[in-house]
Parts: sequence; C-alpha cells; structure tokens
Amino acid sequence: MSAAEWKKRCEAEWGLQGAPMPDNLDWKSVCDAKPFGRNLLRNPAPHVRTPPPPEPDLPEVPTRGPPRFQPEGDFSGWTTSTEVLPYDRSGIPEGAVICALPQYSWFSMEQVVDLKAEGLWEELLDDFQPEIVIQDWYEESQLHDSIYQLNVKLLGADKSTVLSEHTVSPTEDRSAYSHTWKEVSHVFSGYGPGVRYVHFLHRLKNSFLNEFFPTLFTGSSVMVRPTRTSS
Repeated sequence: MSAAEWKKRCEAEWGLQGAPMPDNLDWKSVCDAKPFGRNLLRNPAPHVRTPPPPEPDLPEVPTRGPPRFQPEGDFSGWTTSTEVLPYDRSGIPEGAVICALPQYSWFSMEQVVDLKAEGLWEELLDDFQPEIVIQDWYEESQLHDSIYQLNVKLLGADKSTVLSEHTVSPTEDRSAYSHTWKEVSHVFSGYGPGVRYVHFLHRLKNSFLNEFFPTLFTGSSVMVRPTRTSS
C-alpha cells in the first residue's frame, strides 16, 4: 500500500477524524505499532506464574531464615526498590512484654512509558490530547490500614517536567474480613501540550512475622484511547 493508503487505514481503524495526521509520518510503522487500545506497560502481572510440580517423595522441611521484604515473581520490565519501616509500637501498653512484632516494608515498582516510541506522534499528543487511561488492581491483604499507593505522572520531553499527576493512597477498612481485589483507575484528559512520557509508580506494603506476608498486585495498565474529551 502507498503512504496515503496506510494513513487512511489508520484514520479509519482508530476513528481519528479531526486528529492531526501529518503526511511526513511513516504511517505503516504507526499502524504496525498499534498505539491505541493496548497495554503499554511491560509485564503487568508478575505474580501470575505456574507453580513448580510437587515433590511428594521429599519430606516437607520448614524454611527459616532472615526476614525478607520482596515478594516472589518475575519483575522484569520494572524498576524495584524496598523500604523497610521501623517497628510500629503504637498501641502497646507501657510495660507490656511483646515476644515479636511484625516488620513492615514498602515494595515499590515503577516504569516509564515512552509514548512516541509506542507509536504516538507529537501533533496528536499536543493538539488532540487523546485520553490516557490508568488501571491497577491490588490485593486487600488486610496487613495494615495503608497497604497500597499509586502515583502516575505525565512528563515532558525532558522526563522531569510534570504536566499532570494523579495520586492514590487509600485507607483500608479492616473491620470485616474480605480479602478481595480492589480496582484503581483514572483517566487523564485535557492535560495540555508537551506530554511525551508516562511515569507509573505503585507501592505495596508487606509484612514479616516468622514468615513473609505480601500484598500482591495484577493487571497494571497504561492505555491510550483515540478519544478527545470535549472541553
């Protein structure tokens, strides 16, 4: 197909009527990149994995060792870090003898999405400003009142200028046991010109008391929709 035909195909496939579509773009590459309607994050569910087969002939030996603060999983594609928190002694009566306290830690995971590298173009981002949809799921582990934090920033070309930002830091209701999965979502729209990157960061709180108790996540997503919100 000719360049004009690839351009027309992209416009029809994604409903981009009214969006700036300069002739100098490689429209075949744009079509092949499929920048709309797909998850731009890498490895969005690192905890989902196939467990190894059991070994029934071997006796089960309890594992003991030093505290650990990182959950198991394949975190390729993520930049990870761990912050071990001081012991929380609030609410303990004076003079009380405590044999052990849980030690909490934050496990942080972040990615930076390059929107142009994913197939989007400057004129579209600056003038049309398509919706950027954020979604995440975290486990209601009930380890603490605060177990999840999310911070998403839309960044300029220098990767440091923040043009728009969304932060979530919920307080959990531990009055009733549910242990379900909770959805977090947000739609960026009308964010202004200059956006080139999306910085996605979430933090999950874990606990160690004789063994490791994690707060898990899954289904993290950054998606661009070819929708222009009316002002």
